[in-house]
Amino acid sequence: MRARLLVTRPDDDAARLAADLEARGFSVDTAPMLSIRPLPARDLSLHGVVALLVTSANGLRAFAAATPERGLAVYAVGEASARAARAAGFRDVQAAGGDVQSLAALVQAQAKPAAGRLLHVAGESLAGDLKGLLEAAGFAVTRATLYAADPAAAFPAPVARHLSDSAYGGVLFFSPRTAATFATLAIGHALQQTAAFCLSAAVAQAVVSLPWRRILVAAEPSEAALLAALDEEFA
Repeated sequence: MRARLLVTRPDDDAARLAADLEARGFSVDTAPMLSIRPLPARDLSLHGVVALLVTSANGLRAFAAATPERGLAVYAVGEASARAARAAGFRDVQAAGGDVQSLAALVQAQAKPAAGRLLHVAGESLAGDLKGLLEAAGFAVTRATLYAADPAAAFPAPVARHLSDSAYGGVLFFSPRTAATFATLAIGHALQQTAAFCLSAAVAQAVVSLPWRRILVAAEPSEAALLAALDEEFA
């Protein structure tokens, strides 16, 4: 095995990522730092909606569970959320570069404000002001809050043991909230031999206070770029 890694993503994404990492020769544990809880889809009106804005795979999954509608165009923040949209049955799916700014730029390049309303399917906690960016460009945007992400209260016992034993070569972080939750729970654990692999500088900032061997930030905010950094570190 190349190294033991810890994946901190919510369950649905963690299982797929763990399988990909194991195929690359890593030993992988998962400790989801956020638990996804669907919210009632009250007043989910699609009247006049021409496209969905998706800033997380969890939002897309929540929308797909709430309605059989699959004919809308989907503008996804990155490849992971685009992949979730295609898996749910959406055919017209485009992926941005991994952050809210690139998603807003994609929508402005591909869509017209006069075509109709855009629906942002989201969680209770938002990263960035996608709605504000697009409304400033003339688009009509509605937000549907379809899920909550509850922080973990503790590490699973085997993970806590491995952290204390400095068994992890790396921990992977994909959002500031998962990183911040980990940072709260990891105080006092031995991380001096462990590297933090972060999707963005904002993610890295949430764990900078911990005593890592080093912190690596993906060259761009995408899973592919984060995995490239991982492969380079453990070549």
